[in-house]
Amino acid sequence: MARDKETARRRRRAGLGALLGGCALVAGSVVPAAAQPHGHGTEYVALGDSYTSGPLIPGQVDANCARSNRNYPSLVASARRVGAFEDVSCSGATTAEMWAAQGSNGPQLDALNRDTDLVTVQIGGNDVGFGSIIATCARLGAADPTGNPCERSYRAAGYDELTAAAARTAPKVDRVLRAVHARAPHARVLLVGYPDLLPDDGSGCFPTVPFARGDFPYLRDTGKRVNLMLRLVAAWNGVEYVDTYGPTVGHDMCKAPGERWIEPLRPASPAAPAHPNAQGEAAMARAVLDKLDRGHGRR
Repeated sequence: MARDKETARRRRRAGLGALLGGCALVAGSVVPAAAQPHGHGTEYVALGDSYTSGPLIPGQVDANCARSNRNYPSLVASARRVGAFEDVSCSGATTAEMWAAQGSNGPQLDALNRDTDLVTVQIGGNDVGFGSIIATCARLGAADPTGNPCERSYRAAGYDELTAAAARTAPKVDRVLRAVHARAPHARVLLVGYPDLLPDDGSGCFPTVPFARGDFPYLRDTGKRVNLMLRLVAAWNGVEYVDTYGPTVGHDMCKAPGERWIEPLRPASPAAPAHPNAQGEAAMARAVLDKLDRGHGRR
């Protein structure tokens, strides 16, 4: 029996790998419908990392997880007037924290039950290594601001390490979504992508964002690959994908204060560096609400 289970796991990994390699084949795929929650009876659970929790955005309601009551799950819960709402998102969470406690925050999946009928999930960025990537590229950019030292570093082994990291994260997100389905079998599940952090046209803004000029398009493309991976894993699991990249284009961390929804490494508005501010969380909430209001059928 153990051999049969291992064979099944290998087949699933192989199938997921084929899906990631054939993105054009799923571009118009249809997602199976489930009960559509709306209004006072809905039990909504939010899972995720710091892009969900909203670190440093007033008001902070959980110091351990740097969770704001103005993050996008809170805004969605208020707009939908849900009957019950539990936000267990936590800054620094990886897919592992879906099953493991993170300080005083218990395993995030423990918030789910058979009565849960709406779940949002935003996870994978820390598995890919968003924080270390930003730190590495800022350090290298300071020494070579007009080149592409970050890209050269991550490709020095003869392949793109960040593309490989996104591919390695896909089975982890897949496992999370399968666990969500198992614990909340009647829930409508939305996998939320990451917003646009850098100018979509590939231009830079050194030293406001201290990356080398040639690394801006490379890092932009890396963010898009992570979101493509999430979109494909969502399709593989019959889960709806929420695009937050498109709605935030033009409000990246290179824009002026007041125009940007993502703060640079030295924030001017209350938010963590390279994270959404209150306007960014509101934009992601609008994207989630738009997906909910459009109903089921297409990703």
